[in-house]
Amino acid sequence: MNWIPLTSEAQLETISEASKNKPQVIFKHSTTCSISGMALSRMNRSEFPETIDFYLLDLKQYRNISNQIAEQFQVHHESPQVLLIKQGECVYDESHYGINMDELVEQSAQ
Repeated sequence: MNWIPLTSEAQLETISEASKNKPQVIFKHSTTCSISGMALSRMNRSEFPETIDFYLLDLKQYRNISNQIAEQFQVHHESPQVLLIKQGECVYDESHYGINMDELVEQSAQ
């Protein structure tokens, strides 16, 4: 899987605009959390559909971006957490053991 690194707040506008044509997923990952590591590993073992762009945010390094995500997409911060962005809005989010590729794919098709 080729994650797109999320390393700047400016990318959030790119994600928002791109979501008008193609679903975008943001995975907020804590490099020091075993649950986050497990969730990321499960995602990496899944088949990634080409119909969705996948961004990976390192929370330890870019906490300011996580804060901006919470504000811009009106979601409560959790870690690990996935957000599905469509039409410029977060239409689905899940955290911890609830992170599941099949559910993301299903939600992206709605």
